[in-house]
Amino acid sequence: MRTVSFSHRLRRKVRTHDSLIHPSHKFYKWVLLFNIMIGTFMAVLDATIVNVGLPKIMSSFGVGLSKIEWVITAYMLAMAVMLPTSGWIADKFGFKKVYFWGLFLFTFGSLLCGLSNDENTLILSRIIQGLGAGIIQPLGMAIITREFPVKQRGLALGFWAIAAAASVSFGPLIGGYLVDNFSWQLIFYVNIPVGIMALLFTIVVQREHINKMIKGFDFIGFISVTIFLPVLLYALSEGNAATNSEGWTAPYILLCFAISIIALAVFLTHELTTEHPLIELRLLMNYNFGLSNIVIFIFSIGMFGSTFLLPLFLQNSLGYTAVQSGAVFLPVGIIQGMMSPIAGITSNKISPKVPIILGLILLAISFYINSNLSFLTEHNFIMTSLYIRGFSMGILFTPLQTLALLNIPREKMAQASAISNTIRQIAGSVGVALFTTVLTSRINFHSQIFGNAIQSGSQEFKNVMTNMAYFIHTHGGSTMATAARQGRGLLMQHVGTQAFIQGIDDDFLLAAAVTVIGLIPAIILRTKKKTEQIHNA
Repeated sequence: MRTVSFSHRLRRKVRTHDSLIHPSHKFYKWVLLFNIMIGTFMAVLDATIVNVGLPKIMSSFGVGLSKIEWVITAYMLAMAVMLPTSGWIADKFGFKKVYFWGLFLFTFGSLLCGLSNDENTLILSRIIQGLGAGIIQPLGMAIITREFPVKQRGLALGFWAIAAAASVSFGPLIGGYLVDNFSWQLIFYVNIPVGIMALLFTIVVQREHINKMIKGFDFIGFISVTIFLPVLLYALSEGNAATNSEGWTAPYILLCFAISIIALAVFLTHELTTEHPLIELRLLMNYNFGLSNIVIFIFSIGMFGSTFLLPLFLQNSLGYTAVQSGAVFLPVGIIQGMMSPIAGITSNKISPKVPIILGLILLAISFYINSNLSFLTEHNFIMTSLYIRGFSMGILFTPLQTLALLNIPREKMAQASAISNTIRQIAGSVGVALFTTVLTSRINFHSQIFGNAIQSGSQEFKNVMTNMAYFIHTHGGSTMATAARQGRGLLMQHVGTQAFIQGIDDDFLLAAAVTVIGLIPAIILRTKKKTEQIHNA
């Protein structure tokens, strides 16, 4: 009888509040924050855990860099397309319900990724994952900003950032261990238990919220942005691909650029003139929100691109294992996680511009340090740049988000969050595509330079070849003729490795230059005090 009575009360409580914790309870918003952190950890984990497994996936499927980049780009593209849409869907059908289905899509996509037996199936499965992640991240931020008052919002966003920082730290390490000791498929299967836990927490903890003022869906805006993003990134990634002999002047590349420009023009025109747009681009006219998103776009290009490059360098040039290359990221997330709540608290007491500008400067310095990598680079040199990067990201992101959302009405939080996350994911996709293209072109450039520098008729070249052939003949047991061919092959391999490293260095230098540009909008951001005065005027 007691069991039946308790079960009845439990069901009635769930029907009444749609949550086992009453929303007025003082601990409700903190338990809810923990629930959102689980989903954020899972979504960001998959963006970082894959990087260390890329070399193994490339060798498993026998594909090159231009193809394997789509394992990352497809995920980011699906997120970017879903991010602006998720706000409307959540307003229409309920935040709890949509957040739950986002978690389900992500978990199911992870299962499909692990079951993939070729690169095309894996890319399609990553799209499903990205659709789920495109729901999880913006709704998570919107739920936090809705439930927490302004005074606690900086602290809440700081703790929320811990989940992302933990993924940055443990994602590559977990991924590296699984790849080295088991298989690359497990880097996707590991998401499944986390996803199930997040689904259960969402059912038990979160209350439902539906915006009854929601209007019609903007199909023109959705279709135009869905065409614009994939076509543009496809053109960027294929411009220097090995399968494209005509380069940037290839007819299909020019056609892709033309289609993306037309789609962008349609999107911007429609969004700024329609009464109920897919993305409230007018929010970008808010001074701080607009400038903050410019900063987000700029530093995200370098951040996502560099995260994609470093594991490739460590494994292909320095001979690191997957777990060793993943371990180098461990302090990054720890430092970022420690600094994010501190930055959230201090940004409420001092000008948020101070940590934002300092963070951008330090981020650019970390990229510049990485532009001096070589095959003789020591571990401490690499870690120094990553320590700086973790510190810079920890003090940068939370004050920037707090300042950006300061004057955004609560009913517009979902749209504002969607815009910020969309811009960040678009920047990340552009960064990966741009840096891959630059890397390919710079490798070709440096290969030609180094190849031309080798004078096969010079006495120095003949001496080197003779010494290498003698060494191989003596220690390898080959005949002199075979040893001579092996020596020449080793020399060409060294030239290729050196060209690859120089291409990586050029990419990091580009990332530093792009990040420095982000200082311009950051400097002219208005402080909290000035913004409040203008807002109240």
